[in-house]
Amino acid sequence: MKILTAKIQSETIVKGSRFLAEAIPCQKQDEARLILKAQKEKYSDSTHVVHAFILGKNAEVMGLSDDGEPSGTAGRPVLDVLKGSGATDIMLTVTRWFGGTLLGTGGLVKAYGGAAKELLKKCGEEGALEEYVPKKEFFFDCDYPLYKSVRRALEEFPIDGLSEEFLDRVYVKGQITEVRFWDFCERLKNLSAGKLLIGQ
Repeated sequence: MKILTAKIQSETIVKGSRFLAEAIPCQKQDEARLILKAQKEKYSDSTHVVHAFILGKNAEVMGLSDDGEPSGTAGRPVLDVLKGSGATDIMLTVTRWFGGTLLGTGGLVKAYGGAAKELLKKCGEEGALEEYVPKKEFFFDCDYPLYKSVRRALEEFPIDGLSEEFLDRVYVKGQITEVRFWDFCERLKNLSAGKLLIGQ
């Protein structure tokens, strides 16, 4: 399973119609709705803003819309390409500006599917698709004398989104890969003689 790490876009022209395909990282259905609303506002001069998304650790949530194109000719081919990519937590929008020539149902399927394929190829080339690694969130607090040792221990692990707040105590939170989580807990427990409690 792969996840998208950056927003990527590509453009294709088919018989005068312009297709702007964009891949956007997305983790929740609410977020997908907001992204779609923003895209429609941004491209208010366009003819259609078609979309498809796949969300969840096991790619269990999917959605699509033809946005006024004939049923099954736009959102479905985009979603099919997306499913074939093995990616999750990703939303694709394909915005069309009509160029004056009708493409027919077969032409539309080819144009939307082609725009999605081109975009995902570009995502791969630009290194924007990474293998999905399950992570756990953690948080804990410690007193200032212990913090120096804790800080050194934190540098031994692959931690993302580390944040530290220096108040009456030091409050720490971040994310660590699931495979390293228990080693991490054990390391901090030993370091603090069992005083440090890690929440998740």
